[in-house]
Amino acid sequence: MTLASSREIADQVPADSAGAREIGFLIPETYNASRILFDNLGRGNGDRLALTGPLGTVTYAELCAEASRWGHGLISLGLKRGDRVLMFLDDTPAYPAAFFGAVRAGFVPLLINTLTPPDLLQFYLADSGATVAVADTEFSARFDAVACKDTALYTLIVVNGEAGAHAVSTTVMAKNWLANFPAELSEADTHRNEMAFWMYSSGSTGRPKGIVHLQHDMAYSDQAFAQNFLKLNSDDICFSVPKMFFAYGFGNSVTFPFSVGAATLLLPGQPKPGAIFEAIGRYRPTIFFGLPTLYTSLTKAEGADKADFSSLRMAISAAEVLSSEVFNGWKKLTGLEIMEGLGSTEVLHIYLSNRIEKKKLGAAGLRVPGYEIALKDSDGNEVGDNTEGILWVRGDSNTPLYWNRPDKSAETIREGGWIYTGDRFVRDADGFYFFRGRADDLVKISGQWVYPLEVELCLAEHPDVRECAVFAAELPDRRMTLKAVVVMNSAANSEREATKLLQDFVKTKLLPYKYPREIKFVGELPKTGTGKIDRLVLMRMLVSKSSLRGR
Repeated sequence: MTLASSREIADQVPADSAGAREIGFLIPETYNASRILFDNLGRGNGDRLALTGPLGTVTYAELCAEASRWGHGLISLGLKRGDRVLMFLDDTPAYPAAFFGAVRAGFVPLLINTLTPPDLLQFYLADSGATVAVADTEFSARFDAVACKDTALYTLIVVNGEAGAHAVSTTVMAKNWLANFPAELSEADTHRNEMAFWMYSSGSTGRPKGIVHLQHDMAYSDQAFAQNFLKLNSDDICFSVPKMFFAYGFGNSVTFPFSVGAATLLLPGQPKPGAIFEAIGRYRPTIFFGLPTLYTSLTKAEGADKADFSSLRMAISAAEVLSSEVFNGWKKLTGLEIMEGLGSTEVLHIYLSNRIEKKKLGAAGLRVPGYEIALKDSDGNEVGDNTEGILWVRGDSNTPLYWNRPDKSAETIREGGWIYTGDRFVRDADGFYFFRGRADDLVKISGQWVYPLEVELCLAEHPDVRECAVFAAELPDRRMTLKAVVVMNSAANSEREATKLLQDFVKTKLLPYKYPREIKFVGELPKTGTGKIDRLVLMRMLVSKSSLRGR
């Protein structure tokens, strides 16, 4: 038995699964995911642009050299094969360098949301056993006594500036430290099924889960989705506003462009519309990745009509349902139709997607080659077209497990590596999948069953609504009702007038009993670190009426 095979994780998806055979996915038993980056040297891309943005440009040769220094540096700290390295980083050149250096050396990076507070950071550190963390200077103070309590963390490596006050015993300033190490590093002889990196779930339904991904997963997601839908070439420049710690952003900014020798535009900091418009005009990206909430913000933003979008050839959206208003607004603004898809952190990227040449508004899309999709009823039997079922997905980028969570692993990751998503879908006769909500969000209103998402999507279609969210809420007498939180495009109507306007709209478009009984108007909906609507915060807002602001 080799060292690599002794560290192999049991990947429940067979290497010769139907999806792998469909796309011809073949990868050697000994494989290290850093080849996604380093293979560019062998392909003659060393002098090509890998990274661009406000912090400067980096070629592939420079990025590989910096990643090698990171690998040597982490080795010098006494880390052992498979040890975890927590990465608390913004989208700057330091991120891919540190990530690939850790992977190439045989360590396991943890990609952490930069909005993580100290108490949740403590959970990540304790759960993973990470002894080393890498953080941007602006996040170093997050490693306070609360974050470090009862953890094994002993070294904090700080990038892009000086360290703030923190509670880690040893501080390393990356810039001078890395200069001491060689610019070449041989890859660790990892097995294709060894751990490569983790991402944590949002924890919206309990404590977060460590989602483990294996060495071959990045290459699979590229061969399945990017090669079939994006069709990138080495002259492309990818610009993902969703950050690298987000599985969607990680594929957009790292896996896909590096797999073909293309470039990535990195924009650190909070992605305000003005900064996004300036970056597009200045750095001329060709592929743009966003979310419905982001596209909504951009189409309504001041200065949008003066922005230069002429370099873009494709715009992608994922994570939430895209409304027709946002789709049409972006098309009017840029001339581009948004290509909508659906993925998950467990699968690593998109497994359902519309195509530029074949799309249906409101659909999550068609099955992505390489992924098997099944819709099943509550008894586990597959259902046919135009019949609602729970979506199951299998592909060789699926996570094999949640770290330290055998209960949740068994609940989600089923026999043969199939992932039970808990999402309800309908597939039409053309093979397009339409999201209908979660399996557990059906509520009875006035004696009739209602899906809150259906009402939310209806409200989102009203021309006066910028964005909205709809929830089921329990009344004091234990009856259920629907409540909506809405951001309007203008304050032309009073709250009373706007409430009646929207309620009547839902009654007309849907069945009358489905209208939201209560509508609260706010100036902005709270967002998570990945740019999605933060529904936990909104539900707390609904409980505390005093926290809700009028328009």
